Amino acid sequence: MPTVEIAVTDPQGARAARTAGAHRLELCVALEVGGLTPSPGLVERVVAAAGPVGVHVLLRARPGDFVHDEDDLAAVLRDGRLALEAGAAGLVVGPLRPDGRFDTAALQSFRELAGSAQLTAHRGFDVHPDVEGNVETLVAAGVDRILTSGGAASAHDGTDRLARAVAAAAGRLTVMAGGGVVPDRVPELVAVTGVSDVHLSARRLTLPDTGFGARYAVDPDLVRAAVRA
Repeated sequence: MPTVEIAVTDPQGARAARTAGAHRLELCVALEVGGLTPSPGLVERVVAAAGPVGVHVLLRARPGDFVHDEDDLAAVLRDGRLALEAGAAGLVVGPLRPDGRFDTAALQSFRELAGSAQLTAHRGFDVHPDVEGNVETLVAAGVDRILTSGGAASAHDGTDRLARAVAAAAGRLTVMAGGGVVPDRVPELVAVTGVSDVHLSARRLTLPDTGFGARYAVDPDLVRAAVRA
């Protein structure tokens, strides 16, 4: 059965996802810009709310591209250490070079930092079209999992590249489909691509933007639907 990972941004979302049967959580803030690193205090609260469900923390210092300069890397390495100390089960990273390929030196730093915790490469994987080359780089770096939409806005439209990633990984790391995942279409996505994990935010709008930003919450019914599917 596929593993269902839910993106959460607060303790309330972690509790809702856990209760609805999520198998793993990714914690970040500012999902409207693709996600940024949460504060150590938030990590602590979400880990406590998640109970036995592992919390994997996104390390991304700023919006925009995934190219890390010296300050970016120093900041997220420090954030990663604090996240692990706060109880995170894993780290989610995606350092790229200007050409869109992975920064292998930065990946090595993240792998050393993570230690026995899991390391996931996020959708920075989709920036460069060389699926097989990217997979080999991540395998060599000791990455445990890839989050990818198959290079499309929705994973349901990126099935060709998702299937290529699964074939290239050959069981050496996990390929997780994420990006616009629709719960009812999870069986089809798994069958067509061979992915073993799926990732979705399962959110609903709870407070429209009145000038200070909209508010969203994890919808337990969407989580349950994805788990059932």
